[in-house]
Amino acid sequence: MQKKSWFPAVLLASSLVLSMVAGCSSAPAQTGGQTSPTAPNNESATNSAPSASLKLVHEGQLTFAMSGLLKPLNYKDTNGVLTGFDVEIGNEIAKRIGLKANPVTNPWETILQGLKGGRYDAIIGSMTHTEERAKQVDFTEPYYISGAQIFVAETNSAVTSKDDLKGKIIGVVQASTHKEVAETLTDKEKVKGYPTDIYALQDLVPGRVDAVITDRVVGTSAIKNQGLKIKPIDEVLNKENIAIAVTKDNPELTKKINEAIKAMIEDGTYEQISTKWFGANLLK
Repeated sequence: MQKKSWFPAVLLASSLVLSMVAGCSSAPAQTGGQTSPTAPNNESATNSAPSASLKLVHEGQLTFAMSGLLKPLNYKDTNGVLTGFDVEIGNEIAKRIGLKANPVTNPWETILQGLKGGRYDAIIGSMTHTEERAKQVDFTEPYYISGAQIFVAETNSAVTSKDDLKGKIIGVVQASTHKEVAETLTDKEKVKGYPTDIYALQDLVPGRVDAVITDRVVGTSAIKNQGLKIKPIDEVLNKENIAIAVTKDNPELTKKINEAIKAMIEDGTYEQISTKWFGANLLK
């Protein structure tokens, strides 16, 4: 996902992170502390012992990295403890594998290099599975789906799909990739630029714009956490599978994580965590 802005101060800071692509550096990961894992509905799913073939940075621990700057996905609370959707997912996965969760932070631009350099076991930080990244690391099955989404006012019944946007005013963040998408759906002069997503979304209810194109998670979070009277329409315009990255020499860990994700989905724990943070199941 890592592309666009969030809300007010946090949104603007996160926007930079969302547009970054992993680079190279030797900056060490920083331990950020843990939150309590969510208890699964099916306790038997948590009893498996870690395999002896797992390659781990710290014995008995699943050390997983994130930027720590993407509220509500991953961020530090007022006590400096890492929390958020990504953290809770990572904690639950570790528990089901039979390991202690150890979430850490690392600058996003060097996060892939840190993984390949052995500073942590996995990246659970809202990373999009791309072909270019898959040349460097292995990815698990997605643990949520994101991408560009169209949002309209809750009371808007005239726009129900992207095909209804011709001639309509569409709000987007200035200089974003969403602007290019919007220009294919309506007249160029009908695309209205905003400094942040939240300003664009807030203009939906009073009718200053007919629709807004932003990241699915940004809009969903605005509904859940900001109480905006808006709704998503149609499917995501460019589906992004957000997955967990693991080094290519650790296939057993990838397998164990996939098994844990599948079990979480099947017993309802995944939906419980997703609904807690976003009011919706991010895999649907």
